[in-house]
Amino acid sequence: MYLYPAPLAKIAKDLVSGELDLKEYINEVCDRLDRDDEKVESFLPESGRRERLLKEAEMLEKIYPEPGNRPSLFGILIGVKDVYNVEGFLTRANSDLDPEVLTGPEAECVRLLRQEGALVLGKTVTTEFAYFDPGPTRNPHNLNHTPGGSSSGSAVAVAAGFSPLTLGTQTIGSVNRPAAFCGVVGFKPSYNRINTEGLLYFSRSADHVGCFTQDVEGMIMAAEVLCHDWKEINVTYKPVLGVPKGKYLEQASDEALQAFSGQLELLRGAGYAIKEVNALDDIETISAWHRKLIAAEMALEHQERYAKYADLYKPRTREIIEEGKAVPENELEEARKKQKELRERLENIMRDAEVSLFITPAAIGPAPEGIEATGDPAMNMPWTNAGLPSVSIPAGRAKNGLPLGIQLIAPFMGDELLLSWANEAANVFEEFQAYKL
Repeated sequence: MYLYPAPLAKIAKDLVSGELDLKEYINEVCDRLDRDDEKVESFLPESGRRERLLKEAEMLEKIYPEPGNRPSLFGILIGVKDVYNVEGFLTRANSDLDPEVLTGPEAECVRLLRQEGALVLGKTVTTEFAYFDPGPTRNPHNLNHTPGGSSSGSAVAVAAGFSPLTLGTQTIGSVNRPAAFCGVVGFKPSYNRINTEGLLYFSRSADHVGCFTQDVEGMIMAAEVLCHDWKEINVTYKPVLGVPKGKYLEQASDEALQAFSGQLELLRGAGYAIKEVNALDDIETISAWHRKLIAAEMALEHQERYAKYADLYKPRTREIIEEGKAVPENELEEARKKQKELRERLENIMRDAEVSLFITPAAIGPAPEGIEATGDPAMNMPWTNAGLPSVSIPAGRAKNGLPLGIQLIAPFMGDELLLSWANEAANVFEEFQAYKL
């Protein structure tokens, strides 16, 4: 296993106060990156990375010389999925296309993190154009298993402790699923709650900026910086958790469902009220419309590049672009309309059942063996389609020792409540981290 503790909240606090020396921190991370990343391959290679970071640290310390009077993410080393444009870095998106046709002005979310004192450790590996053709990244819990995708490098960089905070994207399940597979926290906010400007888009109607950390407390810190109009809240009551029984939940494996039953019992024992609700029995129809939406929009995004460089695209990416080209415009508009209808329907179910959050397995099971595929995003897709905020938190281990996660989903724009409640729920599972679900 290639794992290392790197909780964002603790590291940020120590860097701001000066208890942790910034240059020592950079050297220690770079030492481990040099030693271990050749095994898990979470970051793209960069010559002179250490020297660049030490120069940037020197400049940062000149701007903020006084400990305690520093921005909240002072010196935090972040990883950025290689579908975001970052000043000083090429954007490759795990593609054979010339980076010059992909690279553009720096993404707004990266700018916000830098403004708050973060330093870019590097670009993290992605599947090609954030779809299903994987890169070389391996799960740090077991190198023979996938880390998930498409934000594979970002999830692994956090699990391995190289970066306490990384950026990913989710169009189907590319944050919540790899977070579960790698045993970290993965947060996908409400649609457009984090500015997507500067992203190499897959599907503008479904793309979400997402984040990975080891701790929910740290995720709240990141959300305060990244999410538009974030509000501090103080919640003094536990949420009522709703389990969407039926065809949606039945997509999970028997092992995942057995584990989920144990996870729910732990939460009940900690005082959580849990209700079963009827939801998503038309999951196959939702999945078909989501597929049509993202395929059509990906074809539109790549229209000019694909016309010139189709032979440079990998097979799975070519397949979805060709599929998307065949989607009529009226069906694309209908798919976009159905997103809003699904959001309203899910929120009505929550309101009528008096449920605060939905709760589900974060994936259909633990990370599959092999790195040729990234796993099934079925547990994440409908929430992404509806644009509802979701978070995956570690919740025990499977029989083979690989991590399992649970997924919590809030109503649209309920991100603050979601992360506040997730922080409490994560503490329940942390107390039972040795418990075999």
